[in-house]
Amino acid sequence: MAILLFVTAIPALNAQISFTVNAPAKVPVGEKFAVTYRIKNGEGSGLKVPQINGCTQIFGPAVSSSSSFTVMNGHTEKRSVVDYTYTYRADKEGTYTIGEASVTVDGRRYTTRPTQIVIGPSRGGASSSQGQQPSGRGAVDLDDITTQSADRSVSGNDVMVRIILSKPTAYEQEAIECTIKLYTKYSIASIFPTKQPSFDGFLIEEMDIQPSLNEVEVLNGQRYMTAMLKKCIIFPQKSGKLTINSGNYDMSVVQYDNVNMGLFQVQTPQERKIKVSSNSASIDIKPLPTPQPEGFTGAVGQFTIDSRLLGNSFRTNDPATLIYTISGTGNIKYVKEPVIDFPSEFEQYTPKSDIDAAVRGSNVTGKMTIEYTFVPQAIGDFTIGSDKFVYFDINKKEYVTLTTPTYNIKVAKGTSQPSASKKNVEQKNTDILHIFTGDKAPSKNHIQTVAEWWYWMLYLLVILSVVTLLAVNRRNIRRSADIKGMRIARANKVARKRLKLAKDYMTRKENEKFYEEMLRAVWGYLSDKLLIPASQLSRDNVAAELAKYGAPENTITDIIEVLDECEMARYTPSATSEQAERIYTKAAESINSLENTKRAKQS
Repeated sequence: MAILLFVTAIPALNAQISFTVNAPAKVPVGEKFAVTYRIKNGEGSGLKVPQINGCTQIFGPAVSSSSSFTVMNGHTEKRSVVDYTYTYRADKEGTYTIGEASVTVDGRRYTTRPTQIVIGPSRGGASSSQGQQPSGRGAVDLDDITTQSADRSVSGNDVMVRIILSKPTAYEQEAIECTIKLYTKYSIASIFPTKQPSFDGFLIEEMDIQPSLNEVEVLNGQRYMTAMLKKCIIFPQKSGKLTINSGNYDMSVVQYDNVNMGLFQVQTPQERKIKVSSNSASIDIKPLPTPQPEGFTGAVGQFTIDSRLLGNSFRTNDPATLIYTISGTGNIKYVKEPVIDFPSEFEQYTPKSDIDAAVRGSNVTGKMTIEYTFVPQAIGDFTIGSDKFVYFDINKKEYVTLTTPTYNIKVAKGTSQPSASKKNVEQKNTDILHIFTGDKAPSKNHIQTVAEWWYWMLYLLVILSVVTLLAVNRRNIRRSADIKGMRIARANKVARKRLKLAKDYMTRKENEKFYEEMLRAVWGYLSDKLLIPASQLSRDNVAAELAKYGAPENTITDIIEVLDECEMARYTPSATSEQAERIYTKAAESINSLENTKRAKQS
């Protein structure tokens, strides 16, 4: 057993150490190639490689290693290989020498033998000087990555963003489909809008889309991958030439490095950052024909109307409802509520309107429902007059007038009965009231006012009122002098006002304005609440100051998340209405939480 252990404990024998260089013998000018320095059976340090004339080193070293063990006749032999690969670009024709490279292995210095490399003409047949692209290359091909090499610039013909309008001219308030589309011959690693196109003079109805490069389209005889970045329906608000200004985008495109490995070439992907601006799009807007008929309030499209009166019996002091419905396609979200001709004897409440509309194809379709609540104040027979709804028909190019029916109703007495002395004046269309005759048995007892107890009570109340007013005025003066206290006191009020405006934008699906107003509301609130100048507000110092203030950790996290999500959503075309509502709710709850937090005492 002892002999066996002695045999198996024989140390492994190392194979012979060597240091060599491997490079292609010939390379066309303008192409990339690899030079590999290999250490066999050892671990090196202090590697030094020579500069190669006529070439530019663009990458390296890339290190790879492998090892193996062999047992033969009871002996263990270890073999290992370590490769150091450098990538160069051939810039100038000629014959060049790759000088000695050196490395230290186990305390001993090893060197390579000099070798020659010939840089010949480019594959197109002509030479290229350093920094120039080889001539004779064709256009970038969507399906051929060999044409998407990293040594060529990305032109505006290779990657572009286009604003596309569905029609060259339109009437005021006419729906226009606007598409912002990406066209590219390269793969896109990332895209970020730094400036959105501006739609001055238009109302916008945006569509929820998910941008993806999933369609091939031919433009000017060339094939592109396309992605829809934004799609919306726009309604011009004035006549003349209106322009949608260009937007700016930061992108990363994928190009390929062709690396010559001697017997073959490999193509490695490489991202390049570029900036792209979209085109500007103009459209001629025609004014609506004149003269405009009476009752026209700006409705443009194709519409129908309907009205119905709820119930068939009416009584005084009992509310009743007239429902008016406008249905159709066009600028229905911006149609004004009709004014119904109710009798003067009816008390009217503010109409309640509800709009259910969405984009269908290249327009907006839906309906507007208006509820008119009224309360008859007198008995008799009454007429609710018909209403004229006038709109401009885009297809017919003319104004169309629609009329609702009239409603004749009979109002009976309600549950509260009028007094007998007034029955004779409860008639329709009269405003005569009974003369108040006063007390029919006046008193003849005359007492001086000063002697009345209530006189002195009134006198005391006047004195107390004056003292109270003076105290309130003095308190207001102190508060006005306390500028910091005033800022803290009005922080919540100002934030609520801005949040209400943001909610209106969210309801109208104006996402960009919604996120801008949300940022103003939250940043402004934090500036006033924490007494930080607006110029010094930042994500980090807000978190620190909130912690000093004594805010709960979850409240601080929610506020920071609201700020981050608003900043991101402003430039994210895929932001949804659900996301906006969630951000709004989180912001409101965070402000409520901070208002209910008692400020920590400052040391």
